[in-house]
Amino acid sequence: MKQVRSKTPYVTSWHCFPPQLQPVKALLKRTFYGFFFSTPAPLMNETNAYVLYFQNSMNLPPDKARLLRQYDNEKKWDLICDQERFQVKNPPHTYIQKLRGYLDPGVTRKKFRRRVQESTKVLRELEISLRTNHIGWVREFLNDENRGLDVLVEYLSFAQCAVMLDFEGLENGEDGFLDKAKSWSRSIEDLHHMSTQPFCNTLVRSARQSVLRYVLKTIKNSRLVSQKDDVHVCIMCLRAIMNYQYGFNMVMSHAHAVNEIALSLNNKNSRTKALVLELLAAVCLVRGGHEIILSAFDNFKEVCKEKQRFERLMDYFRSEEGNIDFMVACMQFINIVVHSVEDMNFRVHLQFEFTKLGLDDYLEKCKHTESDKLSVQIQAYLDNVFDVGGLLEDAETKNAALEKVEELEEHLSHVTEKLLEVENETMMKVADLEKLLLQKDKDLQTIRETYESTNTQVNTLRRMIKEKDAAFQRHFNIEKRLLELEQQGTIRLHKKPDGDIAIEPLGAGSIGLGIPLGDISQLSLGSTAGLIEPGAADPSLPPASEAPPPPPPPPPPPPPLAPVPPPPPPLAPPLPEASPSVILSLGLSAIRIKKPIKTKFRLPVFNWTALKPNQINGTVFNEIDDERVLEELDLERFEELFKTRAQGPVVDLSCTKSKVSQKAANKVTLLDANRSKNLAITLRKANKTTEEICKAIEKFDLKALPVDFVECLMRFLPTEAEVKVLRQYERERRPLDQLAEEDRFMLLFSKIERLTQRMNIITFVGNFADNVNMLTPQLNAIIAASGSVKSSPKLKRMLEIILALGNYMNSSKRGCVYGFKLQSLDLLLDTKSTDRKMTLLHYIALIVKEKYPELANFYNELHFVDKAAAVSLENVLLDVRELGKGMDLIRRECSLHDHSVLKDFVQASDTQLDKLQKDAKAAEEAFNNVVNYFGESLKTTPPSVFFPVFVRFIKAYKDALEENEQRKKQEEAMREKLLAQEAKQHDPKVQAQKKRHQQQELIAELRRRQAKDHRPVYEGKDGTIEDIITGGPDSSLKTPHTGASSSGCPRSRMTVVIHCSAPLKCTLCYVVQTPAQLEHST
Repeated sequence: MKQVRSKTPYVTSWHCFPPQLQPVKALLKRTFYGFFFSTPAPLMNETNAYVLYFQNSMNLPPDKARLLRQYDNEKKWDLICDQERFQVKNPPHTYIQKLRGYLDPGVTRKKFRRRVQESTKVLRELEISLRTNHIGWVREFLNDENRGLDVLVEYLSFAQCAVMLDFEGLENGEDGFLDKAKSWSRSIEDLHHMSTQPFCNTLVRSARQSVLRYVLKTIKNSRLVSQKDDVHVCIMCLRAIMNYQYGFNMVMSHAHAVNEIALSLNNKNSRTKALVLELLAAVCLVRGGHEIILSAFDNFKEVCKEKQRFERLMDYFRSEEGNIDFMVACMQFINIVVHSVEDMNFRVHLQFEFTKLGLDDYLEKCKHTESDKLSVQIQAYLDNVFDVGGLLEDAETKNAALEKVEELEEHLSHVTEKLLEVENETMMKVADLEKLLLQKDKDLQTIRETYESTNTQVNTLRRMIKEKDAAFQRHFNIEKRLLELEQQGTIRLHKKPDGDIAIEPLGAGSIGLGIPLGDISQLSLGSTAGLIEPGAADPSLPPASEAPPPPPPPPPPPPPLAPVPPPPPPLAPPLPEASPSVILSLGLSAIRIKKPIKTKFRLPVFNWTALKPNQINGTVFNEIDDERVLEELDLERFEELFKTRAQGPVVDLSCTKSKVSQKAANKVTLLDANRSKNLAITLRKANKTTEEICKAIEKFDLKALPVDFVECLMRFLPTEAEVKVLRQYERERRPLDQLAEEDRFMLLFSKIERLTQRMNIITFVGNFADNVNMLTPQLNAIIAASGSVKSSPKLKRMLEIILALGNYMNSSKRGCVYGFKLQSLDLLLDTKSTDRKMTLLHYIALIVKEKYPELANFYNELHFVDKAAAVSLENVLLDVRELGKGMDLIRRECSLHDHSVLKDFVQASDTQLDKLQKDAKAAEEAFNNVVNYFGESLKTTPPSVFFPVFVRFIKAYKDALEENEQRKKQEEAMREKLLAQEAKQHDPKVQAQKKRHQQQELIAELRRRQAKDHRPVYEGKDGTIEDIITGGPDSSLKTPHTGASSSGCPRSRMTVVIHCSAPLKCTLCYVVQTPAQLEHST
C-alpha cells in the first residue's frame, strides 16, 4: 500500500514529546508556525527540560552540551526558538526517490536528460541536509525503510561506470564493452559473500542484471552523469554520513561502500580524487579502518585489472605533477597507509609495495619541489622509511657490540677481582707496617725511659764527684796549714801507735793557729784522706769510710706480647658409659641387639610368630648365632629367587629408609613429631647411615661430615627429657628395630661421650679458616685507617682551617675554643651564607683551592676509612676471643684424649690464631690511640661512628668542589653573555637573529614535550572523520612527524589521538584543505 505523507513542512515529530513537556509543545507549535516570535521564556524547569530534549536530538558533544547548560534562561529560550524556526527543506525520502529515478534504466533518453540536469543540485542539497540537520534526520535517511546509504552507493557506482570504461577505451567495441560492463557490475558486489541482508543481495543482483540487460543505455546515461560533479558530491555526502558514529558504523559494515569510494579515484577530476584520498586516509586512522582500506584497494586491483596493488594510484601521482593539492593528498594517504601499521614486518611489506611501483625514485625527483606542503609530506615519508639493509647491518653491529660488551664485562670482572686482591694485599701491607710502627714506637718509648733514668744517674754521679773534689781540696788546705805551723814551731806532729798523727801545740794554747787544739789533736791523716780537721769538715759530705753509690738499676723488661687467656671452664662430666650393642635389663642377662639387614630387593613376608626378647632366656635361641650363618650363605641368589614381582631397579634402602619407616605401621616414635620430621630432613642431607654419622663425630672426621650439616645437627642435640625417654626404652629391653629411624639415630647420638663438646669442636674446626679469613681484613682495615688518619698532616691542616674559621665566627658570642668534636664536621653544610647559595664547607673548599692548593687532595692520605667504617670492632674482638676459647677447648681435649686430627689442627692453626690475636690487640690499640688523639670518647665513639665522619666529610668536600666549579662556569658564562649583550645592544641584525633563535628554541621545546604524549587510536565517534580531515581543534594530524632519523632505526608504534596535544610533526597525516573543500564545507 502506498504510503501517504503529510504536505506539512518536515519537522521534528511532535508526538515524541514526553507528557511533562506538553505545555512547552503547544508553545513551540505556535512559535514554529510563526504566530508570534517574541514569546516570553517559560519557567526555568520547563526550559531546562526542553534544552535537554533538544540536546539529545542535536547529538551535541559533551563540551558543547556543558556550554549550553551554562547559559541563562533567556538565552536558552532564544536558542530553542531559533532552532524551531529552522525548517527542514525536504524529508529524506524526497532525495531518495529522486536518486532512484536517476537509476531507473527504463526511462527514455530524453526524459533522463531532463531529470539529470538537476542531479548535482539534488546531491548538494542532500549533502547540506546530512551535514546540518539534526541526528534524527540522518537516522531516518539511513533507516531500514529508506535505505539511503544503499541508494547513494548505487548512484555513485552508476555515476562512475562510464568513467571506468572510458579509461579502458572500450566504448567502441561492443564485445569488450559488454565484458567490461560485466566486470564493473561485479565491483558493486560484496566481497564477503556471506552477507545477511536480503535487501542488499537483491539490490546487488538487480544492479548487475540491469547493467547486463541495458548495457549500452546505462553506459550512455552514466557518461552523461560523469560529466558533472555528481561523483564528487556523492563522496561529500558519504563523508557527512561518516561524520556520525551511527553512519560511520553503517558505512564500515556496508558490503561495498568503501569499495565504491576507492573506485572513485578513477574520476577525471583531480579535486575529486584528492577528496577521496583524504576520506580514505581518515578512515585508515580509525580503529579497524586500515584493514578495510587495504581490502578496498584489493577490490580496486581486481576490478581495474591492476598487476600490482596501488598501481593506478601511482600512475595518477606521477601524471598530476601540476596539481599540488592532489599530490599532497596522495602523499598524505601513502604516509598513513604505510606508517600507521603497528606490525613492523607488515609496514616493511607495504613500503616495499610502493618501492616496486617506483615511489622511491619519484620522491627523489620531487624532493626539491617548491611546495612546502608536498615537501613536508615527502620528507615525512623518507624519514620514516625502514631501511631493512641498514637494520640488518645495525643488528649485526649490535650483536658484535653485545659480544664486545660481554667480553669487556668479563674483563672488567677480572680486573675488579684483581683490584680487590691488590687492595686487600695493600691493606695487609699497610696494616703490617702500622703494627711495626706501633712496635717501634713502644721500643722507642722504652729506650727513652731508659735514657732518662741513666741520665739522672749520671747527673747524680757528677754532683757527687764535684762534692768529693771540694772535700779533698779542703783537706789539702788543712794539711798544708798544719805543715806550715809545724815549720814555724807552733805545733809538733808525731805518729801514734795506731797509725794516726797527733798534733801537739808547743806554745801556750792554740793562739794564732785558727784551729782548736782539741780538734787538732783529733786529726788523723789516712793514706788517702790527708790531714782533716774534724771541726772544719763540710757537713754535707759523706764520711770518708762511706761506700760508693750503687750502680743504676737495669731497664724494666718489655711488656708481654699477649695476655694469657683465662683457663677454659671445666668439661662436663661424661655420660654414663654403655655399650651401644648391649641393653641392660633388671634381673635379666644382657641381650645383644641385632643390626637390621639390608636387602637389594623386596622379599615376601614369612608369617611366623616371634618370641619376645624376654622369652628367649634359657632357650636354644640364646645359644645359636644366626648372623654367622648369613655370612656363609649366597644371599644374592636367595634374593633373586624369592624377590617379589613387578619390582623396579635396585632400591637404596639407606635413601628410602625414612619413607619406609613412615609407611610401616609398627614403628615406634618417641620424639616430637615436628622435631622428628625436621631431623629426618637433616639426615637425608648427609646421605649416610646413623652408624657412619656417629662414628665420624667420635673421630672428628670433617671429611665425612660437612660443616653445614654439623651446624644443622647442632639443633638436634638431645634434651634431658629425650635422653630419659630413650633410656627408659632401653631399660625395657624393647627391640631397636621397632624404633623409627630418627629415634634410633637419636638413641645412638645421645650415647656419644661429651657430645656437646665434640659438636662444638667439629664446628669450630670446620669454621676456623673462614673465621680467620673474615676477621683478618677487618682488623687490617681498622689498623690501616687508624694509622692513616692519625698520621695525615694535610688532615691536621684542614682541621686547623676549620678551627680558625669557627673561632672567628664564634669568638664574639661564645669565645674561642681549642678544639672541637669530629661530629662538628657534619655541621659545615648547615652553616650557609647570607644569600643561601654557599655553605661554610663550600667556602673552605674555595679557600683551600686558592690559598692552600697543596691541601686540595687531603683525602688521598686517608686510606681505607670507608672499609673501617663498616667494621664493628667490638664484635670482631669478641669473635677473636671466642676463637681463643675454642682453641683452648681443643687443647684440653687433646690433653685428655689422644686425637691425631685435633693435634694436627692445633699445630697448623696455632700460628694463625696467635697472629690474629696480635692483630686484634694492635687494632684495638691503634683505634684507641687515634680516638684519644682526636679527643673523642672511647665509650661513645666506636669505629662505626668515628670513621663515617671522615667518609661523609670527604664526600661533602668533593661535592662542594664540583659545585664550586659549576658555579664558576655559570658566572663566567653569565659574564660573557652580559658583555656580548652590551656589545651588540645597538645591532639590529643581532636583535633579529636573537628573536629567531628564541623562536627556534621554543619550537624545539614544544617538540620535546609533545613527543612524549601517548597517542591512542581514533574511535569512530561523532565528528571524528571531520576532525581528522579538516584538522579541527581536536585533530592531532595537522603536520607529519619528521622527528628521529629512520634510516635503519625502528621506531615505536605510531598511533593517533583525538583529545591531546599532537606532535608538531606527525608521521601519519598532513591534512590540507583544498579550495574545493573550502567551497563545499560551508
